[in-house]
Amino acid sequence: MKIAFQDIISKAHLSIFEEISLISKIAKKIKTLITMIITATMLAVTAAPVALSAPNEPQTFTPTVTTLRIGLFFGDTALPSANLQNVEGLGSGFDFGYFDTGRNFVNIGAFTEESRITILMDRNMVWHSGAGGFGEYREGTSGSVVVGAFHIQRHQGFDTFEEAKAEADRFEDAFVRYQTDRFLVLHGQYTSSDAARNAISRQGLSGATVNSGTANTLTVTRTGTNTILFEFERGTTPLGVMPRPIGEEKPETWFRGFRYNGGFQYSRRDGALLTVLNMVDIEDYTKGVLPYEMSNTWPLEALKAQALCARTYAMRSLNRHPSHGFDLCVLEHCQVYRGRGLANARTDQAVDETAGMYVTHNGVLAQTFYASSNGGASENVENVWTETRPYLRGVFDPYEADVVPRISNYNWTITYTPAQLTARMRDRVSGFNLSTIASMRVSQFSSTGNVVSVTMTDVNGRSQTFSRRTQLVPALGVPTQRFSIGGARFEPGGIFVNSPAQHLDSDTQVFTIDGSGAITAVPQGGVIHAITGTGNIETVTGEAGTATGGSTTGLVNGVFRITGTGNGHNVGMSQWGAFSMAHYHNKTFEEIIHFYFTGVEITRTIQ
Repeated sequence: MKIAFQDIISKAHLSIFEEISLISKIAKKIKTLITMIITATMLAVTAAPVALSAPNEPQTFTPTVTTLRIGLFFGDTALPSANLQNVEGLGSGFDFGYFDTGRNFVNIGAFTEESRITILMDRNMVWHSGAGGFGEYREGTSGSVVVGAFHIQRHQGFDTFEEAKAEADRFEDAFVRYQTDRFLVLHGQYTSSDAARNAISRQGLSGATVNSGTANTLTVTRTGTNTILFEFERGTTPLGVMPRPIGEEKPETWFRGFRYNGGFQYSRRDGALLTVLNMVDIEDYTKGVLPYEMSNTWPLEALKAQALCARTYAMRSLNRHPSHGFDLCVLEHCQVYRGRGLANARTDQAVDETAGMYVTHNGVLAQTFYASSNGGASENVENVWTETRPYLRGVFDPYEADVVPRISNYNWTITYTPAQLTARMRDRVSGFNLSTIASMRVSQFSSTGNVVSVTMTDVNGRSQTFSRRTQLVPALGVPTQRFSIGGARFEPGGIFVNSPAQHLDSDTQVFTIDGSGAITAVPQGGVIHAITGTGNIETVTGEAGTATGGSTTGLVNGVFRITGTGNGHNVGMSQWGAFSMAHYHNKTFEEIIHFYFTGVEITRTIQ
C-alpha cells in the first residue's frame, strides 16, 4: 500500500487513535485488518534490522563449557600414529596428562622438552618416511626404525614423574610409563615377549617382568626414531597432550600441515587406530573457522557476523558426534576448521571484537545456519528440512544483487533428457516408482519464491511429488531451492493476515509507526505480528506463490530445463549477502544478523 504519511505526521496534535482512523481513510483499498498493523503498540517481528533489534545492553547467559572437542581424525580416517611439532617461537615441548569431565587439562607432571613428537599405538611399529614431511609409524617389525611393544619392568613404580624420570635417566634405553596412577620405569623395546624374556635372562635381572601394555596404551616417541619418550595407560582415559608455552605467547602446534591452538587428545577406541581431537577454546576455535568459511579479506562487519554464526553454531552443536566422542568435525558437515593457517589480523579482530557474543532466541542459542548465497531470497527452515524455528524465516534478499558478478556460478542451468532424469531418480531417490517421466513442474513455491515441491508425471499418467531439500537435491542435483522448470515464472501470492481469506494486495507496502511517530517500512517476505485493539497477537504472513508461463511439461526442445540462482541451502545468513550489506550498504554485524535471523537477540556470556 502507498500512504501519504506526511499528512499524518503534520497532525502531531492528533491522538494515536485519530491517527489510525486517518490512515484507514487514506488507504481505502486496504482491508480493515491492516489497521491492526499500524498502531503505536505494533510489534513487528521481521528479518529487517529496523524491527525488533537487540537490546541496548546485550542479554547474558552462562555457557556450560568453553572448550570444544574437535575431531581431526576418527572412524575411517583414524591414524596408526600422529606427529606433533611446536611452531617455532610459539611452544617448547609438551606436557602429558588427560582431560577431565569438565574438559580441563589435568597435568600429571609428565613432560618432554622435545619439539617434535609422535603418538602411536603400543604395538610393533615401523617408521615410514612420507612426502612433505608427513611420515608415520605403521604396524610391523621390518624396517630400519622399529619401535617394539614389549619392555622390561624392574620396579613396582613411583608416585611422581620426577622420581620415575630420575631413575629412567640412569639407563640409556629406559623411559617412564604412566599406568593406573603410578609411574613405571621400563627398559628396552622388543618385538616379542620371548625376546624380552631372553633379555631378562641374559642380563640376569632377577625379579624383572615383561610389560607389553594393553589395547589402550599409547606410546610417545621422538618423531622418526625408535626413542620412546613416554607411555600412557589409564584404563580407557584418552591421553592429553598440551604444548608448553614460551612466555606469554599462546602456543601453536603443527599437525598434518595445519597450525592449531589448544591441546590434543588421543584414544584407541576399541583398541584400534588413533582418534585424534583438538581440545580448543571456543574463541580460538572460532578464529580457526572464520577464514575458512569466509574470505579473510572481506569487510570487518561481515566477518563479525560470520564469527557470531560460527561461534553460536558450535556451542549449540556440542556432542554432535557422540559415537566418536567429540563435538564437531572439521568438514562442511559441521563447519570447516583448519586452525591458524589463513587467520590474519582482520579475522582475529572480528573474533576478538565479538568475543563471548552469541545469537539467541528467547534465551536459547539459535541454529545459525549460513551458506554461500541464497539466489535472492532465503527460506523458512521447514520448507528446506522438516523442523520449524521461528527465527529461521525466509526473507527477500536485495543485497546479493550487488555482487552477482563476483559470485561464481550464481546463475546456473541443469538439463536432463526424460531418460536421464528417470534413471537419476531410480538411482538416487528412495521410493521412486514412476516409469519414464513425461512432465515435471514446480507444484509449490514458497512465499519468497523458492521451490517447496516438484511433481513428476510419467508416460502412463501416474504422478509423484518430491519436496524439501532432502528430496529435491538428490533428485535434481540443484545447488539451491531457488529455481524454475521449463521457463515457468514465479508469481508471488501476496500477503494475508492469519489465513488466505484475509488477503491484502500483492503489491502493497507495509509500514509501522512506533510510539515516537517514526515510520518504518517493513520489507515484504518478513514475518510480522500485530497487536489488535483487543490485545490479541495476530500473525501476518506470506501466501505461497504459483508458477506461470513457460512450458507446461517442463520440456524445452526435448529436455527438462532447470534454471536457478544461488548456491546453498537457503536457510539463515547468505555470506555474499553479508558481504554486500557491509561493503556497499555500511551495515553493522548486528544489522546483518537481524536481517537474516528473525526476532533474535545478541547475547553475551558471563563467566
